[in-house]
Amino acid sequence: MLIDDKLIAYLEDLSCLRLSADEKSCLTGELQEIIDCMAKLADVNTEAVPECSNPLDKVNVFRDDEALPSFGRELILKNAPNRNEEMFIAPKTVD
Repeated sequence: MLIDDKLIAYLEDLSCLRLSADEKSCLTGELQEIIDCMAKLADVNTEAVPECSNPLDKVNVFRDDEALPSFGRELILKNAPNRNEEMFIAPKTVD
């Protein structure tokens, strides 16, 4: 894949950035180098490597969900600066 001015302009537009000529020149070289390195991966022989979606052998490292008693509502609301009987009252943020 060739990184050219048209592609850089497209990426600049997608990212909502405005780059100077020097930045565009530098980015062109850096992106081309990245693409060239990624192309080398196509030459790697992976015939003996099994397919996997995750390189780790752990299946599930999370604990089981378990319902436990919660704090009481009064305790939770005790230090709230603005509240009613059952909830926090926060300032309106959207009209």
